[in-house]
Amino acid sequence: MVKILTDRKLCKKCGICAAFCPKKVYSFNELDGPRIEKEEECIACDKCVIMCPEMAIEIVDGKELKK
Repeated sequence: MVKILTDRKLCKKCGICAAFCPKKVYSFNELDGPRIEKEEECIACDKCVIMCPEMAIEIVDGKELKK
């Protein structure tokens, strides 16, 4: 299980993460920006992380967060 961490202060609401996600984990609207809707379907491909121009996204192992 992975956890998607988004720094809302860095996020510019461009929607690139939603556009490039192959599993459509994100929903997007221009007012609120990206929203993680289906985190359990994330395959940790890192496309959102790589494509984010603000480096506002991080994908981590959910097990590590529980320590």
